[in-house]
Amino acid sequence: TNKRSFSMFNLQIIPVSPFQQNCSIIWDDNKNAAIIDAGDNAEKIIEFVESQGLNVEKLLLTHGHLDHIMAVEKVRDHFGVEVYGSHKADQPLFEQLPQMCEMFGIPPIKGFLPDHWLNEGDKISVGSLNFDVRHLPGHAPGHIGFFDFENKIAFSGDVLFKDSIGRTDLYMGNLDQLLETIHTKMFDLDDDFIIIAGHGSHTTIGREKIHNPFLK
Repeated sequence: TNKRSFSMFNLQIIPVSPFQQNCSIIWDDNKNAAIIDAGDNAEKIIEFVESQGLNVEKLLLTHGHLDHIMAVEKVRDHFGVEVYGSHKADQPLFEQLPQMCEMFGIPPIKGFLPDHWLNEGDKISVGSLNFDVRHLPGHAPGHIGFFDFENKIAFSGDVLFKDSIGRTDLYMGNLDQLLETIHTKMFDLDDDFIIIAGHGSHTTIGREKIHNPFLK
């Protein structure tokens, strides 16, 4: 028989930063966890993880914009884990974090680099959960997404939103590239694939194919 055992997928979204960025905490049945885009409000993220008794294995990053990475070093140091992502093309964004903060009127946070850059086709596991990495440039040059094909859920940062798409006016943003990314690396997914965006509500691929005004 061809039975597949699905592990439970647990998700908590904590909006952080003045930009209300969706920091996602994911974990399996055995409480093995990862934190995706620890953007700000480190104390709030740590408090939730500890309240649930989760065992954080790693931090994951979709891209290097400040609202996705400002709490990374605090959270990394607290749990003593390594940071995976984004793609190396984002390196200048990590190095220029203090200048980015100043530009947005936020007290500067020192630059840092992830422990591991990720590439298209890499695989990341979190306990019994498994993710395929896709490189999703256009909003940021090194932007990536984490795709769980078993549970049909993707953490794709600021690429595709409910009724919208990522902005392309920041460092190395490119609208044509972003649209190409969405059409080739997201719209090939099943319609019921859930998209957890970097801001706002979650959505599905099928819904955005029909309703997203930028993609008609």
